[in-house]
Amino acid sequence: MYSLKTSAAFDSAHFLAGYDGKCASIHGHRWVIEVTAGSSILQKSGAKRGMVIDFGELKEAVKNLADSFDHALIYEKGSLKEKTLEAMREEQFHLIEVSFRPTAENFAKYFYDILKKQNIPVLTVAVYETPENCAVYEED
Repeated sequence: MYSLKTSAAFDSAHFLAGYDGKCASIHGHRWVIEVTAGSSILQKSGAKRGMVIDFGELKEAVKNLADSFDHALIYEKGSLKEKTLEAMREEQFHLIEVSFRPTAENFAKYFYDILKKQNIPVLTVAVYETPENCAVYEED
């Protein structure tokens, strides 16, 4: 198996609605998305001969994903009052609503699925909330 690895980072805030602890309050992270792409065979012809995927293509896909979440408040649908959202929109905050609880575990799967839809031969996605703590998703 051949594999390539790249990463990109973004700064954003989130909170865990209904959580019993500090993470119930809005707080921020320097999130790192680490992606491993791979294949058991290399491309046989063309400009990408001898490659799993062009590193530039892989890096761009991961960077674009990270950039789209940079300096945002990520929140789970239904976890904030409409009045709160209206006030934040009026202040022109960058808000990202997701359909899942915004945990590192859920983000790892979410980012994996996005990259798969872009035809990236992704094997694993690790999402770091801190330099020491990450969640990893890979298909069974």
